Amino acid sequence: MTNCSARPASSADVEDLSMLARACIEDLRGQRGGAVWSVTDARVEPIEDTFGDDLSSAEAVVLCGVIDEVPVGYAVAKLRPTTDGRRLVRVTDLFTLPEARHVGVGEAMMDACVAWAREQGAIAIDAAVLPGTRDAKNFFEGFGLTARALTVSLSL
Repeated sequence: MTNCSARPASSADVEDLSMLARACIEDLRGQRGGAVWSVTDARVEPIEDTFGDDLSSAEAVVLCGVIDEVPVGYAVAKLRPTTDGRRLVRVTDLFTLPEARHVGVGEAMMDACVAWAREQGAIAIDAAVLPGTRDAKNFFEGFGLTARALTVSLSL
């Protein structure tokens, strides 16, 4: 039986996290909406530095998704202020290598993100999904997330 879980990432994981983030960007770049996403919302090089920032922030949680202690995915969730002084949590990254999908790694990471959001007293948790990624949309809907905004765009 496969041992899947999510654990807090540390500075020792930055190399693996960066490799996974680069794989995520490549995976999503080819999706509908991914070309623009990859130059507007994806992590920027040097990716290692972005993880260093997130790992040192009290406003973020960085997770490794593992199978038998081998990193096969990662997630990042960040606190965001609301206009009324409360906070919500945005899942900015959640990725699992294709060969490690559908075995519970993503679910373990999302469960940890939701638990962290509750611990922070957040009023909500949200995530962005590209329009062509039906599996990702279904994944988040399985956790009760529903659309609250859509971004429309015209390529010029």
